[in-house]
Amino acid sequence: MVTSDVLVPVLGAPTASGKSSIALELAERYDLEIVSADAMQVYRGMDIGTAKPTPAERHKVPHHLIDLVTPAEAFSVADFVREAERVIGEVLGRGTLPLVVGGTGFYIRALTEGLPAAPPADPAEQAELWQVFEHDGLEPLLQELERASPEDAHRAQRNPRRVVRALEVLRRTGKPPSAFGLRPPTYRFDKVVLLPTLEVLAPRITSRTETMFARGLVGEVEGLLQRYPKQLTASQAIGYKEVVAYLQGQSSLEETKTAVTLATRQYARRQRTWFAKEPHARRYPRLALEIEEELLAWLAGLAQQL
Repeated sequence: MVTSDVLVPVLGAPTASGKSSIALELAERYDLEIVSADAMQVYRGMDIGTAKPTPAERHKVPHHLIDLVTPAEAFSVADFVREAERVIGEVLGRGTLPLVVGGTGFYIRALTEGLPAAPPADPAEQAELWQVFEHDGLEPLLQELERASPEDAHRAQRNPRRVVRALEVLRRTGKPPSAFGLRPPTYRFDKVVLLPTLEVLAPRITSRTETMFARGLVGEVEGLLQRYPKQLTASQAIGYKEVVAYLQGQSSLEETKTAVTLATRQYARRQRTWFAKEPHARRYPRLALEIEEELLAWLAGLAQQL
Protein backbone atom coordinates (compact mmCIF):
# COMPACT_ATOMS: atom_id res chain seq x y z
CA MET A 1 0.00 0.00 0.00
CA VAL A 2 1.23 3.51 -0.84
CA THR A 3 1.41 5.32 2.49
CA SER A 4 0.33 8.65 0.97
CA ASP A 5 -3.03 7.01 0.18
CA VAL A 6 -3.70 6.25 3.87
CA LEU A 7 -6.13 8.54 5.66
CA VAL A 8 -4.34 9.82 8.78
CA PRO A 9 -6.67 10.54 11.73
CA VAL A 10 -6.54 13.97 13.37
CA LEU A 11 -8.22 14.87 16.66
CA GLY A 12 -8.38 18.57 17.44
CA ALA A 13 -10.04 20.15 20.46
CA PRO A 14 -9.82 23.05 22.92
CA THR A 15 -7.83 22.75 26.12
CA ALA A 16 -9.40 20.76 28.98
CA SER A 17 -11.72 18.85 26.62
CA GLY A 18 -10.14 15.49 27.43
CA LYS A 19 -8.49 14.93 24.06
CA SER A 20 -5.13 13.82 25.44
CA SER A 21 -6.51 11.17 27.77
CA ILE A 22 -8.90 9.76 25.17
CA ALA A 23 -6.10 9.77 22.59
CA LEU A 24 -3.95 7.69 24.90
CA GLU A 25 -6.78 5.19 25.36
CA LEU A 26 -7.47 5.02 21.63
CA ALA A 27 -3.79 4.62 20.80
CA GLU A 28 -3.45 1.74 23.26
CA ARG A 29 -6.56 0.07 21.88
CA TYR A 30 -5.50 0.21 18.23
CA ASP A 31 -1.70 0.21 18.58
CA LEU A 32 -1.31 3.75 17.25
CA GLU A 33 1.48 6.31 17.67
CA ILE A 34 0.55 9.83 18.75
CA VAL A 35 1.82 12.87 16.88
CA SER A 36 1.44 15.97 19.05
CA ALA A 37 0.06 19.13 17.44
CA ASP A 38 0.76 21.40 20.39
CA ALA A 39 2.86 24.51 19.87
CA MET A 40 4.21 24.52 23.44
CA GLN A 41 4.90 20.83 24.01
CA VAL A 42 7.78 20.99 21.53
CA TYR A 43 9.79 22.88 24.19
CA ARG A 44 11.93 20.93 26.64
CA GLY A 45 11.41 21.83 30.28
CA MET A 46 7.91 23.22 29.72
CA ASP A 47 6.13 20.17 31.11
CA ILE A 48 3.64 21.06 33.83
CA GLY A 49 2.23 24.21 32.25
CA THR A 50 1.67 22.50 28.90
CA ALA A 51 0.07 19.36 30.41
CA LYS A 52 2.68 17.30 28.61
CA PRO A 53 2.12 13.51 28.74
CA THR A 54 3.97 11.91 31.62
CA PRO A 55 6.95 9.58 31.14
CA ALA A 56 4.67 6.66 32.07
CA GLU A 57 2.15 7.64 29.39
CA ARG A 58 4.90 8.06 26.83
CA HIS A 59 6.19 4.62 27.77
CA LYS A 60 2.77 3.10 27.08
CA VAL A 61 2.31 4.79 23.71
CA PRO A 62 4.96 6.38 21.47
CA HIS A 63 4.56 10.18 21.35
CA HIS A 64 6.22 12.35 18.72
CA LEU A 65 7.01 16.09 18.36
CA ILE A 66 7.50 16.55 22.10
CA ASP A 67 10.70 18.01 23.63
CA LEU A 68 12.23 18.94 20.27
CA VAL A 69 13.88 22.28 21.15
CA THR A 70 14.78 24.44 24.14
CA PRO A 71 12.69 27.50 25.03
CA ALA A 72 15.56 29.62 23.74
CA GLU A 73 15.16 28.23 20.21
CA ALA A 74 12.64 29.24 17.56
CA PHE A 75 10.12 26.72 16.26
CA SER A 76 7.75 27.78 13.49
CA VAL A 77 4.68 26.29 11.86
CA ALA A 78 6.91 25.37 8.92
CA ASP A 79 9.18 23.48 11.32
CA PHE A 80 6.14 21.69 12.71
CA VAL A 81 4.82 20.63 9.29
CA ARG A 82 8.24 19.41 8.21
CA GLU A 83 8.74 17.37 11.37
CA ALA A 84 5.15 16.08 11.43
CA GLU A 85 5.33 14.90 7.83
CA ARG A 86 8.65 13.19 8.52
CA VAL A 87 7.24 11.39 11.56
CA ILE A 88 4.01 10.42 9.82
CA GLY A 89 6.02 8.88 7.00
CA GLU A 90 8.18 6.92 9.44
CA VAL A 91 5.19 5.64 11.41
CA LEU A 92 3.32 4.57 8.29
CA GLY A 93 6.50 2.94 7.04
CA ARG A 94 6.45 0.73 10.12
CA GLY A 95 2.94 -0.41 9.23
CA THR A 96 1.43 1.62 12.08
CA LEU A 97 -1.19 4.35 11.99
CA PRO A 98 -0.27 7.77 13.41
CA LEU A 99 -2.87 9.77 15.34
CA VAL A 100 -2.38 13.54 15.21
CA VAL A 101 -3.71 15.13 18.41
CA GLY A 102 -3.61 18.70 19.63
CA GLY A 103 -5.15 22.04 20.31
CA THR A 104 -2.98 24.27 18.14
CA GLY A 105 -5.39 24.86 15.30
CA PHE A 106 -2.88 26.74 13.17
CA TYR A 107 -0.56 23.74 13.18
CA ILE A 108 -3.36 21.31 12.31
CA ARG A 109 -4.62 23.56 9.53
CA ALA A 110 -1.16 23.92 7.97
CA LEU A 111 -0.49 20.19 8.15
CA THR A 112 -3.83 19.08 6.75
CA GLU A 113 -4.80 21.85 4.34
CA GLY A 114 -1.41 23.11 3.24
CA LEU A 115 1.42 25.25 4.54
CA PRO A 116 1.42 28.93 3.58
CA ALA A 117 3.96 29.37 0.78
CA ALA A 118 5.43 32.59 2.17
CA PRO A 119 9.18 33.28 1.77
CA PRO A 120 11.68 31.97 4.36
CA ALA A 121 12.05 33.89 7.61
CA ASP A 122 14.39 36.89 7.83
CA PRO A 123 15.96 36.96 11.33
CA ALA A 124 17.13 40.56 10.97
CA GLU A 125 13.65 41.83 10.14
CA GLN A 126 12.17 39.77 12.95
CA ALA A 127 14.72 41.12 15.42
CA GLU A 128 13.39 44.65 14.89
CA LEU A 129 9.85 43.46 15.48
CA TRP A 130 10.84 41.62 18.65
CA GLN A 131 12.39 44.84 19.95
CA VAL A 132 9.04 46.59 19.48
CA PHE A 133 7.34 43.68 21.26
CA GLU A 134 9.72 43.83 24.24
CA HIS A 135 9.28 47.61 24.54
CA ASP A 136 5.60 48.12 23.72
CA GLY A 137 4.01 44.69 23.96
CA LEU A 138 1.91 42.82 21.43
CA GLU A 139 -0.90 45.32 20.80
CA PRO A 140 0.84 47.74 18.39
CA LEU A 141 2.12 44.84 16.31
CA LEU A 142 -1.26 43.15 16.27
CA GLN A 143 -2.99 46.39 15.29
CA GLU A 144 -0.59 46.86 12.38
CA LEU A 145 -1.33 43.34 11.19
CA GLU A 146 -5.09 43.76 11.62
CA ARG A 147 -5.06 46.92 9.51
CA ALA A 148 -3.26 45.13 6.70
CA SER A 149 -4.90 41.71 6.92
CA PRO A 150 -7.65 40.85 9.42
CA GLU A 151 -7.44 37.24 8.18
CA ASP A 152 -3.78 36.89 9.13
CA ALA A 153 -4.39 38.65 12.44
CA HIS A 154 -7.10 36.12 13.26
CA ARG A 155 -4.91 33.21 12.23
CA ALA A 156 -2.16 34.45 14.55
CA GLN A 157 -4.49 33.99 17.57
CA ARG A 158 -2.52 36.60 19.55
CA ASN A 159 0.53 34.35 19.44
CA PRO A 160 3.55 36.71 19.45
CA ARG A 161 5.67 34.44 17.23
CA ARG A 162 2.95 34.22 14.59
CA VAL A 163 2.24 37.96 14.70
CA VAL A 164 5.94 38.75 14.29
CA ARG A 165 6.30 36.27 11.43
CA ALA A 166 3.25 37.65 9.61
CA LEU A 167 4.47 41.25 9.97
CA GLU A 168 7.95 40.27 8.84
CA VAL A 169 6.50 38.88 5.59
CA LEU A 170 4.19 41.87 5.20
CA ARG A 171 6.95 44.45 5.64
CA ARG A 172 9.38 42.64 3.35
CA THR A 173 7.02 41.81 0.51
CA GLY A 174 4.07 44.16 0.89
CA LYS A 175 1.80 41.11 1.12
CA PRO A 176 0.58 39.15 4.16
CA PRO A 177 1.34 35.41 4.39
CA SER A 178 -2.22 34.49 3.36
CA ALA A 179 -1.65 36.15 -0.04
CA PHE A 180 0.98 33.58 -1.00
CA GLY A 181 -1.39 30.65 -1.21
CA LEU A 182 -0.76 27.16 0.14
CA ARG A 183 1.64 24.33 -0.54
CA PRO A 184 -0.44 21.15 -0.94
CA PRO A 185 -0.27 18.76 2.03
CA THR A 186 1.82 15.62 1.64
CA TYR A 187 -0.71 13.26 3.25
CA ARG A 188 -4.47 12.82 3.37
CA PHE A 189 -6.28 13.33 6.65
CA ASP A 190 -9.57 12.47 8.34
CA LYS A 191 -10.34 15.14 10.94
CA VAL A 192 -12.55 15.14 14.00
CA VAL A 193 -12.88 18.22 16.22
CA LEU A 194 -14.52 18.53 19.62
CA LEU A 195 -16.45 21.67 20.52
CA PRO A 196 -17.70 21.42 24.13
CA THR A 197 -19.27 24.65 25.38
CA LEU A 198 -17.31 27.15 27.40
CA GLU A 199 -19.71 26.53 30.31
CA VAL A 200 -18.66 22.88 30.27
CA LEU A 201 -14.97 23.70 29.92
CA ALA A 202 -14.83 26.41 32.61
CA PRO A 203 -14.80 24.20 35.75
CA ARG A 204 -12.41 21.79 34.07
CA ILE A 205 -10.04 24.67 33.32
CA THR A 206 -10.20 25.83 36.93
CA SER A 207 -9.37 22.32 38.12
CA ARG A 208 -6.58 22.08 35.56
CA THR A 209 -5.01 25.30 36.87
CA GLU A 210 -5.09 24.08 40.47
CA THR A 211 -3.50 20.79 39.44
CA MET A 212 -0.66 22.55 37.61
CA PHE A 213 0.21 24.68 40.63
CA ALA A 214 -0.01 21.65 42.92
CA ARG A 215 2.38 19.77 40.65
CA GLY A 216 4.98 22.55 40.89
CA LEU A 217 4.38 25.05 38.09
CA VAL A 218 6.05 27.87 40.03
CA GLY A 219 9.23 25.84 40.50
CA GLU A 220 9.21 24.85 36.84
CA VAL A 221 9.07 28.50 35.75
CA GLU A 222 11.81 29.45 38.22
CA GLY A 223 14.07 26.80 36.69
CA LEU A 224 13.31 27.95 33.16
CA LEU A 225 14.11 31.56 33.99
CA GLN A 226 17.42 30.52 35.52
CA ARG A 227 18.39 28.51 32.44
CA TYR A 228 16.94 30.85 29.80
CA PRO A 229 16.76 34.37 31.24
CA LYS A 230 16.33 35.97 27.82
CA GLN A 231 13.74 33.51 26.50
CA LEU A 232 10.56 34.76 24.90
CA THR A 233 8.68 31.49 24.55
CA ALA A 234 8.04 30.54 28.16
CA SER A 235 7.52 34.13 29.24
CA GLN A 236 4.62 34.46 26.78
CA ALA A 237 2.96 31.03 27.10
CA ILE A 238 -0.24 30.82 29.12
CA GLY A 239 0.54 29.83 32.68
CA TYR A 240 4.17 30.82 32.33
CA LYS A 241 3.86 34.56 31.78
CA GLU A 242 1.48 34.84 34.75
CA VAL A 243 3.91 32.97 37.00
CA VAL A 244 6.76 35.18 35.77
CA ALA A 245 4.73 38.19 36.94
CA TYR A 246 4.19 36.46 40.30
CA LEU A 247 7.91 35.77 40.70
CA GLN A 248 8.58 39.44 39.96
CA GLY A 249 6.27 40.43 42.82
CA GLN A 250 3.53 41.83 40.58
CA SER A 251 0.74 39.59 41.91
CA SER A 252 -0.16 37.24 44.75
CA LEU A 253 -0.38 33.50 44.28
CA GLU A 254 -4.18 33.52 44.27
CA GLU A 255 -4.23 36.41 41.80
CA THR A 256 -1.83 34.44 39.62
CA LYS A 257 -4.05 31.36 39.65
CA THR A 258 -7.03 33.52 38.72
CA ALA A 259 -5.08 35.12 35.88
CA VAL A 260 -4.00 31.72 34.52
CA THR A 261 -7.57 30.43 34.66
CA LEU A 262 -8.91 33.50 32.87
CA ALA A 263 -6.22 33.39 30.17
CA THR A 264 -6.87 29.68 29.61
CA ARG A 265 -10.61 30.28 29.25
CA GLN A 266 -9.95 33.03 26.72
CA TYR A 267 -7.64 30.70 24.82
CA ALA A 268 -10.27 27.94 24.86
CA ARG A 269 -12.76 30.41 23.37
CA ARG A 270 -10.36 31.22 20.54
CA GLN A 271 -9.72 27.51 19.98
CA ARG A 272 -13.45 26.81 19.71
CA THR A 273 -13.86 29.62 17.19
CA TRP A 274 -10.98 28.22 15.14
CA PHE A 275 -12.04 24.59 15.22
CA ALA A 276 -15.67 25.49 14.45
CA LYS A 277 -14.39 26.61 11.05
CA GLU A 278 -11.96 23.73 10.45
CA PRO A 279 -12.35 22.58 6.83
CA HIS A 280 -13.34 18.98 6.05
CA ALA A 281 -13.82 18.03 9.71
CA ARG A 282 -16.57 16.29 11.61
CA ARG A 283 -17.62 18.29 14.65
CA TYR A 284 -18.92 17.03 17.98
CA PRO A 285 -20.18 19.55 20.60
CA ARG A 286 -19.10 17.23 23.42
CA LEU A 287 -16.22 16.33 25.70
CA ALA A 288 -14.01 13.48 24.50
CA LEU A 289 -15.34 10.90 26.98
CA GLU A 290 -18.93 11.66 25.97
CA ILE A 291 -18.31 10.45 22.41
CA GLU A 292 -15.93 7.62 23.21
CA GLU A 293 -17.94 5.09 21.22
CA GLU A 294 -17.99 7.34 18.13
CA LEU A 295 -14.23 7.84 18.38
CA LEU A 296 -13.64 4.11 18.78
CA ALA A 297 -15.70 3.38 15.68
CA TRP A 298 -13.90 6.13 13.77
CA LEU A 299 -10.45 4.76 14.49
CA ALA A 300 -11.51 1.15 14.07
CA GLY A 301 -12.40 1.96 10.48
CA LEU A 302 -9.19 3.85 9.78
CA ALA A 303 -7.03 1.14 11.40
CA GLN A 304 -8.29 -1.34 8.80
CA GLN A 305 -6.33 0.54 6.11
CA LEU A 306 -3.06 -1.05 7.29
